[in-house]
Formats: sequence, C-alpha cells, structure tokens
Amino acid sequence: MSIIQNKKATHDYFIEDRLEAGLVLEGWEAKAIRAGRANIKEAYVIVRGAEVWLFGAHITPLQQASTHVLADPTRTRKLLLHGKEIDKLVGKVERAGYTLVPLDLHYKKGLIKLEIGLAKGKKLHDKRDAEIDRDWKRAQQRILKQNQR
Repeated sequence: MSIIQNKKATHDYFIEDRLEAGLVLEGWEAKAIRAGRANIKEAYVIVRGAEVWLFGAHITPLQQASTHVLADPTRTRKLLLHGKEIDKLVGKVERAGYTLVPLDLHYKKGLIKLEIGLAKGKKLHDKRDAEIDRDWKRAQQRILKQNQR
C-alpha cells in the first residue's frame, strides 16, 4: 500500500531499474509517516562507501508524538539494502552516469519501505514528447468513451 509517490521523478527521469530498500527510522518518524506527513519530492539518494543514504526527505513531526525529542525533519536517513544490490548501484552510478531517485514510500508486511529508481535524466525534448503522448492517450480515451455511448 503506497503512502507517498514521487510523480516528479517519472517526469524528470527515465526509470531503468527499481529496488526496494528499508529505512532506518526513529519512532517519531514512523508515526509521522503513518499519519501521512512525509514528502520525498525533493529527496535524492547517494551511495557513500558501502552504504546508501537518503537526503532531503522531509518528515514533519507530530506535536503529540515528539514532545520530548528534538526532531530534525530533513535529517539524513540510512537505507538498508543487500551488499550485492549496493555493489550493482555503485557500478551503475559511478560508471554509467545514472542517478538514484526515491520513487515511492510504501508499506510491506507492516514495515515502511522506499522504492528507489535507477534513473537517467530526461532532456527537455523528451519531456515534451512524453507530454504529447499523454495528451494523445487522453484524447483516445475520450473518443472511445463517446463511441461506446
């Protein structure tokens, strides 16, 4: 079940591969995410050494849940992946010029997971082509609905 999606990522990037990662969260962060108070629109993922980190994700603390804790909404969070997955990401990001983008924050078996996309940036003309295709598909659906009546 999806909590938050990063729709801007699919607009700005070609998503080549998707991975699911766990997040190292504090208690107040988990409560705030379950309340829907998270934003990953401007977040990005970096590989440092043999670890993967999430930067720029904003989790707004709940007033009642974080009274005794000094909460930092944009702190850096560690992502949990297998060693082979990290090695694969390091090779792609460093050699092939790919970027790691957070795509979706969701639940899996009661745990909060983050879907990461291995992505290449779109040029302006690619974005325009995608928009034209989207408009054409909408027009097709409208025509089909009218013909069914």
